[in-house]
Amino acid sequence: MLKESLVYIAFIFLIFPVFFSCNVKQENPAKPATHEMLNTDLAFSDMCRQVGMKKAYLQYIDDEGALLRPDHLPIVSADAIKYISQLSDTAYTLSWKPAHAEIASSGDLGYTYGTFELQFEDTTLTGTYVNIWKKQKNGEWKFVLNSDNPGTEPSAMQ
Repeated sequence: MLKESLVYIAFIFLIFPVFFSCNVKQENPAKPATHEMLNTDLAFSDMCRQVGMKKAYLQYIDDEGALLRPDHLPIVSADAIKYISQLSDTAYTLSWKPAHAEIASSGDLGYTYGTFELQFEDTTLTGTYVNIWKKQKNGEWKFVLNSDNPGTEPSAMQ
């Protein structure tokens, strides 16, 4: 009888709490990183609007970053940086609005997508975009892939 009581007490104090600890809701470690990444996407757009596409893209591209552009093969790494460096961005203003951001549970890789506007003096082009972001060792976010899809109707952008 004493042995049965000890087994029962051991179950209550040692085993039983394990079952309840499985239901404790854990905070998602990726949630703060999602906000950081989204804020980076917004800062990237603001920088494009304020100082030009070239400076902004050179600031936010990862060394191994890739650009997907219409009628081009992927432009990667040093070629992407060279491509950006040769851009003339004085005749237009580029900006975008993210519609969604999601991040891996590891908190170091994620994506944003949304709509963009490319404003010239007499016309505005619109479209959709996606940025895939990677968190750097220093904590900054840089895009590893940027793709734009021009041609969305302006009325769809609202």
